[in-house]
Amino acid sequence: MAAIRRADVVWQGDLRTGSGVVSASTSRVFTELPVSWAARTEAPDSKTSPEELLAAAHASCFSMALSAGLGRAGTPPQRLEVSATVTFDQVDGGWRVVSSVLNVRGQVPGIDADRFRQAAEAAKDGCPISQALKGNVNLSVETTLVS
Repeated sequence: MAAIRRADVVWQGDLRTGSGVVSASTSRVFTELPVSWAARTEAPDSKTSPEELLAAAHASCFSMALSAGLGRAGTPPQRLEVSATVTFDQVDGGWRVVSSVLNVRGQVPGIDADRFRQAAEAAKDGCPISQALKGNVNLSVETTLVS
């Protein structure tokens, strides 16, 4: 069965001086988070951006995929700390998301650094958000295994 999620935005004004609010309409976990063009291209100024929300989605998805992969390999993680850094930049006269760099710090008993890196690469390539970005956005992962 398909999982369907919805977010809604209300935008007022033009691109440069206007602003909007975004809400997670399915879960209602967040409502009316402020967004603006300046928050995307300059200082956040207590506003979010589509790229920050994409980074949150990518980090969350990757952490689930990595946890699942490690578990299937018989080395479930005790803890994973994941960040995703999404870069929004001008390319050929237009704006686009150019990269998402995942950084994972993991506490995983019974695994060495090389196997952890391999599991992280597989999770980066296989998570559904990575799959949605693949071919359009440069994806990479950096790993640190701690004891």
